[in-house]
Amino acid sequence: MNEKRITDDLRALFDVLPTDIARALEEADNADNLLEIVLDLGRKPKARFVDTEIDLAKTDITHEDIAAVVEKIGDFDADNRAGMERTLHRISAIRNRRGHIVGLTCRVGRAVYGTIDIIQDLIESEKSVLLLGKPGIGKTTMLREAARILAEKKRVIIVDTSNEIGGDGDVPHPAVGMARRMQVALPSLQHEVMIEAVENHNPEVIVIDEIGRELEALAARTIAERGVQLIATAHGRTLENLLLNPTLSDLIGGIESVTLSDEEARRRGTQKTVLERRSPPTFDVLVEIQERNRLAIHVDVSQAVDSLLRSYPLPPELRYRDENHKIHIEKAPAPVANTRRTPMAQGMRRSAENGSFVQNQSFGSDSRPQTIERGKLQNVRIFPYGVARNRLEQAAKHLNVPAVVVRSPEEADLVLTLRTYYRSRQQLLIDAEERGVPLYFLRSNTVSQMEKTLAEIYNIDLENISRTDEWDLASKLTEDAIRAVLNGQRWSDLPPASAAVRRLQHEMARQAQLVSHSYGKEPNRRVRIFRE
Repeated sequence: MNEKRITDDLRALFDVLPTDIARALEEADNADNLLEIVLDLGRKPKARFVDTEIDLAKTDITHEDIAAVVEKIGDFDADNRAGMERTLHRISAIRNRRGHIVGLTCRVGRAVYGTIDIIQDLIESEKSVLLLGKPGIGKTTMLREAARILAEKKRVIIVDTSNEIGGDGDVPHPAVGMARRMQVALPSLQHEVMIEAVENHNPEVIVIDEIGRELEALAARTIAERGVQLIATAHGRTLENLLLNPTLSDLIGGIESVTLSDEEARRRGTQKTVLERRSPPTFDVLVEIQERNRLAIHVDVSQAVDSLLRSYPLPPELRYRDENHKIHIEKAPAPVANTRRTPMAQGMRRSAENGSFVQNQSFGSDSRPQTIERGKLQNVRIFPYGVARNRLEQAAKHLNVPAVVVRSPEEADLVLTLRTYYRSRQQLLIDAEERGVPLYFLRSNTVSQMEKTLAEIYNIDLENISRTDEWDLASKLTEDAIRAVLNGQRWSDLPPASAAVRRLQHEMARQAQLVSHSYGKEPNRRVRIFRE
C-alpha cells in the first residue's frame, strides 16, 4: 500500500508568525509532527508536537507580537476562530474581559490523502458513519478525506461551521475535491444550515464536523430519516461516553427507563425497571479513533447499544495500520449462539431439594474443571434466572473464573436461579430441565451466595482465596462506581462489604471529591457514592 500524501502549507503559517519564532520552528526540524503553536501574552511561545512540547524563544510574547499576527490573518468569527485563505490552518483567540486578544492558538491543518482507506468500505457502503476521538487525533482530517472520496461519485455537501474542513475564504481547499461547501455565519446556527442543505441543494451525502448541541443532534436525525447519508464527528471517545451524554445520546438512539411485566422480568432475569434504547440510531456505524492508526469500530450501532444496556457489551472490530502502512482488521468474535454442552455441564446437576450434586452415569467426577492453574479453567456459560447479573459478574470476577453470563437458556451450559422460582414451577426452568440443562440454586440473591455456588461448580476452595483479592476487587469496584458518578450517574451502590473495606471505599470517594454514606445492617451493610 502506498504511503499517505500530506499537504500542510506550513510556509504560509510560518509567514504570519514573528521572524524569530518561525526560525525556531524551522530549526526544530520536526514539521511532520507539529500540532500547534501557542502564543500567550507575557509567556514564552511554545510549539506542541505529537509527543513533546518546546519553547520557541527566550523572551515573552508582547502585545505587539500578537497584534502583528492578527493583522496578517482573516477576521475572527463569533466562535473566536480565524483562518488563512486557501489553507486549512486555524487560529483561535483568547480574549480578556474587555474583548482584547491576549492569546493565540495556531493549529496546523493538514490535508492527508489516503487516511480514509482504513474505513473506506464503511464510508462507501451508504451507511451513516460517526467518528469519535480526542482533540487533535485526526477526526477532521478523516472527515475531509471522506468528503473528497465520496464527491467523486455522489453529491456531497459540507456544512463547515468554522471553515476547518474546507479552509478559510470563499473558495474551498482542493483537499475536499468536488464536494460543495456551505459556511455557517454563527456556530449556534449550524442546525439550520444542515436543514437548509437538505432542502435546497439535493445532497446524497452531508458531512458535518463537531455535532455538539441538542438542536444539531435533532437536525442530524431529520436528515437521516430523509434518506441522506451522514458522515460526522462528535464530542466523545467511546460508545459509553456518547450513551451517557444526554445532549448527544440521540445520535445512537437515546436511552429511556421502561418497566417490564413480571413475566418478562423473570424471563430476562433482571429487575422490572431497565434501560432500553428509545429509537433507531441516527448513525449506523460508530468509529472510535483510539490512535492515529488504530480504530475500534461498532459496525451495528443499534446492536452495540442494546448489548451495552443489557450488560453484554459486544467487542468492537479493530482496525490498525502497521509501520509498513498495511491495514489489519480483527473482526469482533461472533456472539455465542449455540447450545453446545461442556462435559462438566452435562455431567452434573443440582438438586432443588437437598442441594447435592447428582452425577450422570456417563460422566465421572473428573468432568469437573480442574483448578490447578487458576485463570485456565473451562469456560461455563451461565443463564441467571431471577438473579442479579451484575452481582454474578462481580462474583465471577472475584473468584477469577471464566463464567460467561448469556442471554437465554438455549445458549447456557447451566441455569442459575433461586429455589422459590423452581418450587413455583416456572415454565422456563421446566423447559430447561427437560432439555437436560443443569439447574443450580441460590438461597439468596447475594454476591456471597453466588461465590459459593461458583466455587462448587469450579471446585474451588474459598479458604485459599487471599484477602488481597478482596481488597483488589473492592478497589476496582469502587473506582468503577466513582467513574460512573463522575460521568453523570446520580449515584452508585457498592456490594456489601466489611467495615475495613467500607473505610477504604469512603476514603476513595473523599479523594475523588464525592460524597459517600453507608446503608443497611450487617452483614449486608454497603456504601453508596453520589455527588453533593
